[in-house]
Amino acid sequence: MATFTGFFLTSVLPHALVRETGKAADASAPAAAGLSLAAFESSSPHAVSRPRGRDYELSASVALWIPAGIAHSARFGAESVIAVESFDADRFELPYQDVTTINITDAQRRLVLGRMRSTCAQDEDPEVFAAQSAGHRNCLPLPQPTSHTAGAVARELARTPSDPRTATEWAENLYTSSTSLRRAFRAETGMAFSEWRTRLRLNHSLSLLEQGQLVSSVAARVGFVSTNGYILAFRRHFGQTPGAYVRSSLDRSA
Repeated sequence: MATFTGFFLTSVLPHALVRETGKAADASAPAAAGLSLAAFESSSPHAVSRPRGRDYELSASVALWIPAGIAHSARFGAESVIAVESFDADRFELPYQDVTTINITDAQRRLVLGRMRSTCAQDEDPEVFAAQSAGHRNCLPLPQPTSHTAGAVARELARTPSDPRTATEWAENLYTSSTSLRRAFRAETGMAFSEWRTRLRLNHSLSLLEQGQLVSSVAARVGFVSTNGYILAFRRHFGQTPGAYVRSSLDRSA
């Protein structure tokens, strides 16, 4: 019997829970399901997933792949809309072997929502699988703020992660208060502005490290004041130093 990967997305979601379990809850994925990706889009963007007893924060821009063989249930808000994409694991090389959170783009989300509305969408479309599997697999989950002001700051930092402006300086430039800006980041992403910016910078640093750039150069390019501060932040979030990450990346590609 073929093993399938499943991709499901909610477009309107106050709350959600995906949990590994042998029992059915509000919605249940069979044990034979392969990879599931849950993405959420709402004015209250946070959701919690608990495959294997671990909590995962999900939002409109952070999704979760759940590999085959992991029985899980999902609980969503009353207004949730869920889309499912299935792929035969015998035909498609799965991008992850374990439960994995990923960042998804607006284009990826629009693709699935568009397929929901289409009467001509084909099952197990290789182009769809490739599009949904794209992205750096080691990136930290990074929910995107949804309000106008916080969103503008996020977009500018995505273009220039090394921008040194503080929340207070961003607020002055956007004619708002620093308190309002900080509250927006906390409410819409689940983390403080400083933590969100640190994660963004660390994510940007991954590709620079893999290009062979020096750790000190990478730290400066993505906006860390010191190389030591970058190494400490990298170890805290990834569980290893940048140098160890580069070595492990080389071993995987060998």
